[in-house]
Amino acid sequence: MKTSEFTSPAAGSRFLSAYEAALARLLPLPSASVTTSFGTAVAYRGGASTGTPIVLLPGAGGSAITWYRYAGRLGRQHPVIALDLIGEPGAARQTRPIVDAGEFVACVAETLAGLDVPRCHLVGMSYGGWAALRHEITFPGRAASLTLLDPAGFGRVTTRFMLWLIAGGLAGFTPRTLRHALAGPFRNATLRDDELMGLLPLQMSFRRRLPAPDTFTDAELASVGVPTMFLLGEHSALYPAAEAAARLTSIMPSAQVLVVPGASHDVPAFAPDLVASRIETFLTTA
Repeated sequence: MKTSEFTSPAAGSRFLSAYEAALARLLPLPSASVTTSFGTAVAYRGGASTGTPIVLLPGAGGSAITWYRYAGRLGRQHPVIALDLIGEPGAARQTRPIVDAGEFVACVAETLAGLDVPRCHLVGMSYGGWAALRHEITFPGRAASLTLLDPAGFGRVTTRFMLWLIAGGLAGFTPRTLRHALAGPFRNATLRDDELMGLLPLQMSFRRRLPAPDTFTDAELASVGVPTMFLLGEHSALYPAAEAAARLTSIMPSAQVLVVPGASHDVPAFAPDLVASRIETFLTTA
């Protein structure tokens, strides 16, 4: 298995230049590089000076900047760390292949250890949500809480989801007015985010080579002992949200499970105020 990388050094340089400019506008936080056995991750730290930190994990093909709407608000009460994960586009660089789920969560654990974060509130979207939950199952108790936004890991990746991704990707290259108009019928609010969409053409030169999310068993879910909140999109392209919510409520009765009306897999972009508010309220009790 190969490492994730840009198709050429020039393509990587063009993306990084645009990415750094976007970070300066949207997520102007001090950065720190973290060396692991799989490469170098990058963390952007801000927020409160004391307390248990919130660590933000992006979805597949995402980076720390996907959290720009959230970092400032969540940082009012907690230290906040947004991560460029190894194997994803961003400022991180991968030097060793990551072949399975175990190695990926080991990479996350090494990143947190390098940041001197023995315990944190993990917040993840999609693949990042799967990673947060898999990390807690593998290393019980290292998370103070889990907030999972339409996480992967609840069934195989379907044709429906792949079509949703492809449709969103193609729509991302259309003129701004049309792209915004397509966000509704395509159920993808990210298409209205001009900042993130501006990076898309440069990001297409990135070749992502990370393991597909495995499926959580009932026993694994039942073993989770930390406060956990799931925010699922009503029309999620990953799975039938009502069925997933019923399963979670049955297996994890102490978990908070909310189905976000009208949302698809785009929960963080579809309802940022609702999501941020729910996270703030959840962490006051977690």
